[in-house]
Amino acid sequence: MEPISYLQAIVLGALQGLSEPFPISSLGHAVLLPRLLGWDIHQNDDYFLSFLVATHCATALVLFIYFFEDWKRIWFGFLRSVKGRATPSDLDARLAWVIIVGTIPAGILGLALEHKLRTLFASPTAAAIFLTVNGVLLLAVERFRRRPPRPGDGEGDGDARIAKMGFRQALGIGTAQALALIPGISRSGVTMGGGLLAGLSNEDAARYAFLLATPIIGAAGVLKLPELLGSTGDGVRGQALVGAIAAALTTWAAVKFLLRYFETNRLSPFGVYCICAGVFCLLVFTL
Repeated sequence: MEPISYLQAIVLGALQGLSEPFPISSLGHAVLLPRLLGWDIHQNDDYFLSFLVATHCATALVLFIYFFEDWKRIWFGFLRSVKGRATPSDLDARLAWVIIVGTIPAGILGLALEHKLRTLFASPTAAAIFLTVNGVLLLAVERFRRRPPRPGDGEGDGDARIAKMGFRQALGIGTAQALALIPGISRSGVTMGGGLLAGLSNEDAARYAFLLATPIIGAAGVLKLPELLGSTGDGVRGQALVGAIAAALTTWAAVKFLLRYFETNRLSPFGVYCICAGVFCLLVFTL
């Protein structure tokens, strides 16, 4: 019997690709959905972790392709910076360092705490609790954000506005990103929320979240890729490929939708969804 069917792979891959950019926690949904549907799949099973590696790699690849022109400018800006050729007005160079500063704490904390946090909080009940917490955090961000969404926020050079953000703020946002190691807490949600609290517009906060997520998700996927290619990937490589394709398609659609959605809308609907979904799952699991 296959450890995971191709239908399950398509559903879970599509869900991963959709929920990673949306501020609703892809990891939390990966823990909750199998339990709700009665599938004999657990988030800490070796084969399932290998499957998730493939879907996360697909998400990171799509994010990189979607923002490819941005990444080219950021890369050359970084090279100018390390070669001492960047000027104070070189916003691409500064943007590169804003991303690096935001990536470092999440990377370090991820390597140090990933296994402990996922083992400790990977039960469906814990995921439901933290999904509810995620919803409360999103609503709190909307309450305390520094500026409301305004028409025309997305016009002009968003990367230039992000580059002007302080390094201390980027460090704080990057540190908050590590909360996403807990199933139920959304990486994009805490990053967008941090950007809003730092004074970024909706669209700029979403853009920074996607740029910041690309190296983190990509590096985590590459580090764990040998597991998929090794013995733990036996029996799931075909399903992983199908799931990765599904994740790629839904990631592209989600990013395209969200960048337009956040031009004038708020995180509140996602906060309400997370609270309702979390409470519903808690009731199902405990009654």
